[in-house]
Amino acid sequence: MHAIIRSYTGVDQNRKDELTRKVNETLLPQLHELPGFVSYYLVDADNGVFTSLGLFETPEQGLESTKLVTRWIRDEKLETLIPSEPKIMSGEIVAHSDRVLVA
Repeated sequence: MHAIIRSYTGVDQNRKDELTRKVNETLLPQLHELPGFVSYYLVDADNGVFTSLGLFETPEQGLESTKLVTRWIRDEKLETLIPSEPKIMSGEIVAHSDRVLVA
């Protein structure tokens, strides 16, 4: 499994609800359609910093997700909400653990 982490700074704090809504309504459905998609998380780290974590089966699929997100930001006209390019890190998952929650 492969992780791709994108960290965005300078995000307009007054529009973070808009960003969260758009991610849930329009970005997540597109990510789910990508081959090799495993999961996606968006973290509000405060002070205008948002970090996303995407998990994919291969590094190439993770790179495709970055292309998709770049197009999505442009198509949704979010350049003023997310004014700078993200810092991107990626790599192979070498250890992990999941907790299964039982209702």
